[in-house]
Amino acid sequence: MPTRKPPTPAELRTAVAATLPWLRGEAERPERPVLATAVRHSLRTLEADAPGHTVEVRVPPFAAIQCVEGPRHTRGNPPNIVETDPRTWLELATGLLTWSEALATARLSASGSRADLAALLPLLRF
Repeated sequence: MPTRKPPTPAELRTAVAATLPWLRGEAERPERPVLATAVRHSLRTLEADAPGHTVEVRVPPFAAIQCVEGPRHTRGNPPNIVETDPRTWLELATGLLTWSEALATARLSASGSRADLAALLPLLRF
């Protein structure tokens, strides 16, 4: 499978900045393409920052990536899965929400011994 090119820092910042008013509760949910771009760019950045195939990060309905060095998973469901909604993911990616807060409030699910991304987040701050 070919590796997707990560966005430039400027592309990431622009994509995620378009969602900030919503993330801060100041605006309605952005249009689907705006939200999809922010989620995909931030996931591709995580994929580039922590290359590997040990953890699968899912943010339905927009994207899923594999990251973090370690044993490669090839068949069936991976043993280390993180799954959350777009808003929670972008709040984590920007530091508006911490990993521990998201877990404590059940805003994400993380299964497996390596499914802890706290040390890799946030990806950017505003």
